[in-house]
Amino acid sequence: MRSTLRTRTTGRAVAAIAVGALALGVTACGGDDDKDDDGNGKGGGKKEAAATVRLPELDGQKLSVSAVWGGAERKVFLRVLDEFEKRTGADVSFVPAQEPIISFLASKVAGGEPPDVAMLPQVGAVKQAVEKKWAKPLGAAAQKELDENYAQGWKDLGSVDGKQYGVYFKAANKSLVWYNTKVFENAGVEEPKTWDDFMKTAQTIYDSGVAPVSVGGAEAWTLTDWFENVYLSQAGPEKYDELAQHEIKWTDPSVKEALTTLGGLFGKKGFVAGGADGALQTEFPASVKQTFVGGDQPKAGMVFEGDMVSLSISETKAKVGTDAKVFPFPAVGDASPAVVGGDAAVALKDGEGAQALLTFLASPDAAKIWAEAGGFVSPNKNLDLAAYPNDVQRGIAKALIAAGDDIRFDMSDQAPPAFGGTPGKGEWKALQDFLKNPKNVAGTQRALEDAATKAYPKS
Repeated sequence: MRSTLRTRTTGRAVAAIAVGALALGVTACGGDDDKDDDGNGKGGGKKEAAATVRLPELDGQKLSVSAVWGGAERKVFLRVLDEFEKRTGADVSFVPAQEPIISFLASKVAGGEPPDVAMLPQVGAVKQAVEKKWAKPLGAAAQKELDENYAQGWKDLGSVDGKQYGVYFKAANKSLVWYNTKVFENAGVEEPKTWDDFMKTAQTIYDSGVAPVSVGGAEAWTLTDWFENVYLSQAGPEKYDELAQHEIKWTDPSVKEALTTLGGLFGKKGFVAGGADGALQTEFPASVKQTFVGGDQPKAGMVFEGDMVSLSISETKAKVGTDAKVFPFPAVGDASPAVVGGDAAVALKDGEGAQALLTFLASPDAAKIWAEAGGFVSPNKNLDLAAYPNDVQRGIAKALIAAGDDIRFDMSDQAPPAFGGTPGKGEWKALQDFLKNPKNVAGTQRALEDAATKAYPKS
């Protein structure tokens, strides 16, 4: 059996992050500007003097780290690696990976050149890396740092059969809707709290001459996030856990209800910027940017996704907290949903260097570097919230930490990558097809169930 998410919550706890996000408010302290003194992530003596973790000397040792991050995310992560190099003397190279990362790593392992550390974006991928005997358990120093800085729920997500393998360096609150304040002002609408109000708000925005919603359908993980938020709020946490583990079928009535609800948005003429065809050609960063460029006549008024949206906003002239604001995903059922995701660092080679990097990534020092740049939330409970660049990011992070063990991890990231994390296959393909034809609920359910049956291990 695959490892499961070991936290169970009530409906009230599931709403904890979203309720906390209400405190994000509409005031913020500017945009996601880079706070590094010299712009290259090497902060000099100031950061070194404030170090909270001791690292070994690794002069001359070469390490490689692989992740699927690109663009702005990769640039900021390289700053984290720069700091590790500066403190240890190691020489670290970044190896770009492709989705699904397990297939990418398989080719590297087969060629005898696996990276020392891989950033795995799915719980299922961590499990597979262990099953394939690629992953190495955490050493004592990394485990000590993890124990000091992380809630048990996040540690559980990086463990398999009671043994710790992963350090969740980067988290994401994936239950947020970001909006263009000028569009809302022109339409005369306020932040909706329920799905019914959300659809009414969308209609009013459409009537004002702007498509209500931007969808980055070219990257199908955004579609899985749409479904998961609707499903968690509507069906509840117990059903969510069961579907995540394929203990109930995708032909279950609860899935039908969620797809029908989501189809009411996707299928409403003019509600999705560019229509289905346009959305399926729009990658995630572009889906964000087209919501915040064009003044009061952008291509869309709202874009749904996690806290990482702010990093793409920072590449426009819009400022988080003034031009761009955020509200919790609206309650479809009794409470707003709270779905989280994350990237776990896992060692694929034995050695002092890989373990030292995991130790560093488990520390507040490493998290602080990316937090200052924005577009990032850390599950590290000892990271000073002042590191975040604005009140919006601080509110998101505070709510995430306050949730403690009461988290619901991204459902598709819990699934075997063949189902929940492979372009053109499984859930990704089924939901892209659903975006094209939102009325085909039954056909989508059958496609999802067929793919899940093939991908999940037989119990």
